[in-house]
Amino acid sequence: MKQSLNLNLSQSLTMTPALQQAIRMLQLSTLDLKTEIQEALETNVMLEADDGHDEIDAREATRAEAAETQRSASDTSADIPENLPVDADWNDIYSGSAAPAPAPTSDDEDYWDYRQANLTSTPDLHAHLTWQADMHRFSDVQRAIADHLIDAINDRGLLEDWNELSSRLIQDFETDEAAIETVLTEIHRFDPPGVAARTLAECLSIQLHQMPADTPARDIALRIIDNEPLECLASRDLAPLARRLGIEPEALEQAIGLIQTLQPHPGEAFTDHESNYVVPEVFVTRQSSRWHVSLNSEIAPRLRINSQYLALIKRADKSADQTTLKSHLQEARFFLNSLKSRNDTLLQVAQTIVEAQRAFLEYGEEAMKPLVLRDVAEQLEIHESTVSRATANKYMQTPRGIFELKYFFSSHVSTTDGGSASATAIQAMIKRMVADERPGKPLSDSKLAELLLENGIKVARRTVAKYREALSIAPSHERRRQAS
Repeated sequence: MKQSLNLNLSQSLTMTPALQQAIRMLQLSTLDLKTEIQEALETNVMLEADDGHDEIDAREATRAEAAETQRSASDTSADIPENLPVDADWNDIYSGSAAPAPAPTSDDEDYWDYRQANLTSTPDLHAHLTWQADMHRFSDVQRAIADHLIDAINDRGLLEDWNELSSRLIQDFETDEAAIETVLTEIHRFDPPGVAARTLAECLSIQLHQMPADTPARDIALRIIDNEPLECLASRDLAPLARRLGIEPEALEQAIGLIQTLQPHPGEAFTDHESNYVVPEVFVTRQSSRWHVSLNSEIAPRLRINSQYLALIKRADKSADQTTLKSHLQEARFFLNSLKSRNDTLLQVAQTIVEAQRAFLEYGEEAMKPLVLRDVAEQLEIHESTVSRATANKYMQTPRGIFELKYFFSSHVSTTDGGSASATAIQAMIKRMVADERPGKPLSDSKLAELLLENGIKVARRTVAKYREALSIAPSHERRRQAS
């Protein structure tokens, strides 16, 4: 084989740090963006919040800095592009998830107030159970067994792999299963009710046994839990169950109502949770029969270059302070350009979505048009990945409510006239048909498919079933039982 050298010319896009920052900022959610901006303000002396004052001084400082730039052609660090490209397919180069932003400092009062208002701190389940074990009259061996049992309880408050756990404890403590069961029975008396149960049925049974003996329907509920499979309650076919238990249907209904008040996962009350609030980044309003799209100006403060620090920069000075200022200036420009590029891209994508879904804004879900990422990408002449990032975790406030931008994208189904219909619109039609069906005579999936065909939409019965399940609508036979 003959070896040779060939020269090939090709174009490629280099993944610069500035471009990485622009792409990452594009996919940040509202809260993440606020954290990112706050961090930039705290770490970069050249950035400051734009409160609308000192605009003349800032322009004069900018002109002076530009003049210094012309006199110092050797300083190439100032040659920063005004517009940073964010359109590229980086799936093979750059991680799709944004890097976690550092937590703000303790003097960030706004963020601190937000956290305090929305973060609910609850005691740890295992610490709560250990405290109760400290108060209990266990022997030394029993207390050691109790510690092992408490440690094996999962976040839901239940014990897993009981057979393996009990075998190990019997071997480690050289005891028998009865001794382990004795300790476990005592833990079953702990708070929360139902904790340390080995099965769902045992969890519910423990809670029922802790109720007063004269609780209405308690005994019937215990008979159901102890002797019947719990799946029989989900089917709602209660007549055979009532006959099997030898009770009236009314008494059975009361017992089932009591069971539904029980907590199947007693440990959930001890799990920290944080309330998630949606902040729309885009506002859509109707003005003079036209739909107007605007960005939410409150989601992030306006930023600018600090004019005082900018005036201190001297191009010919190579001191450490001057190097630091120049480095901060370069980073500040990159950050401002990335922020502007993010807002411009988000606004363009939102405007394209609104233009494509005007019928939805006018008439509702049944008028939703088919739309995929490629449609928006081709119209804006950008890559699909850019559209995906711009719509991820972003929300739009419309007169019909607040929706995630991804909500407006859906696949299409062909119609009988050669057109197409949105899957979201078809789901809305199915939801309306089910809501309007006659009580006691629900519409089957086949009948729903026939009704959709009468409206010009040809879909298979299995497709109707898939859409119905996505809407959490029960099958026709279950709806019939519920109606009766």
